[in-house]
Amino acid sequence: MNEMTTIAKTTLKDWESDQEVRWCPGCGDYAILKAVQRTMPDIGTAPENTVFISGIGCSSRFPYYMETYGFHTIHGRAPAFATGLKLANPDLDIWIVTGDGDGLSIGGNHTMHLLRRNLDCQIMLFNNEIYGLTKGQYSPTSRVGTTTPSTPYGSVDRPAQPCAFALGAGARFVARGFDVSKELPNVLKAAHAHKGAAFVEIFQNCIVYNKDVFQDFAAPKGAEDRQLWLRNGEPMLFGSEKSGGTKGITLDKDALELKVVDVVDGDWQAAGVIVHDVTNRSVAHMLVEMRFGEFPMALGVLYDDPRPSFEADVVRQNAAAREGKTADLQGLLKKGQTWTVKEGGPEL
Repeated sequence: MNEMTTIAKTTLKDWESDQEVRWCPGCGDYAILKAVQRTMPDIGTAPENTVFISGIGCSSRFPYYMETYGFHTIHGRAPAFATGLKLANPDLDIWIVTGDGDGLSIGGNHTMHLLRRNLDCQIMLFNNEIYGLTKGQYSPTSRVGTTTPSTPYGSVDRPAQPCAFALGAGARFVARGFDVSKELPNVLKAAHAHKGAAFVEIFQNCIVYNKDVFQDFAAPKGAEDRQLWLRNGEPMLFGSEKSGGTKGITLDKDALELKVVDVVDGDWQAAGVIVHDVTNRSVAHMLVEMRFGEFPMALGVLYDDPRPSFEADVVRQNAAAREGKTADLQGLLKKGQTWTVKEGGPEL
């Protein structure tokens, strides 16, 4: 998120371009686009200060439909373009739009380094578990057994988990939502409020090649039993009385794993239900790894623990150089200690 001066309030119309939206009828991308356009007036930025950057894929048509600056770049390289833009002008509000193929296959290397560097931007990864633009081949996130033109006998690959990938790469903000969820704008606002790289996986329905693959948890009917919406400082509760009562997530301290427990008469404390703490990285890893079916799908902000962003450190380093100060990289890493470089190596 950028720290900007107050601007005149915008409306949804200010963020809609005049381009014809060209996705397949019924594609989940439409819902995501509308969620983003509805969110932008609430986050206090301006279209002329905003850039949407994409790679290749169905999701990557996104910049055409936003009345902002935009780059439709090359396969998997949106993070590289975003890094250059942010370093050139740190005041820009940058959004990266990618897919499970673009961001985790050919672009996996670039996504990883963007996250570990912690560039101040928002990354929306649309996950439909398929290659839609190139006619339905299996993708890095396709489930075992998925039958496609490139896996006619069913995929034998173990799928990548985008949020686990992000946490493993050192991301400081990780969240999940899905295309038609009314909660998606709140997730996007939280991502924008984070200072640094904010990674948001958005489950997206591909109406043509992978229709309703997420209906097991995204369908409205019975959603409270299959979705765990995480809110910082609140107990991890889900379920309804109609389906047998409220349930919660607790930590089995002996096995060091999460498990589902029944909550009797609303007494979640007695049931041992844990309170969501967005700064707890260990629990975030466990939430990402929860097996759907045995557990509900964890949605919302899983992890949020900011640290100084990449471009801010670069700006400070350049400012010091302009003032004639000697850059002391080891000193930045170990505050309070001064390092000097002598023949034979650095000395304290």
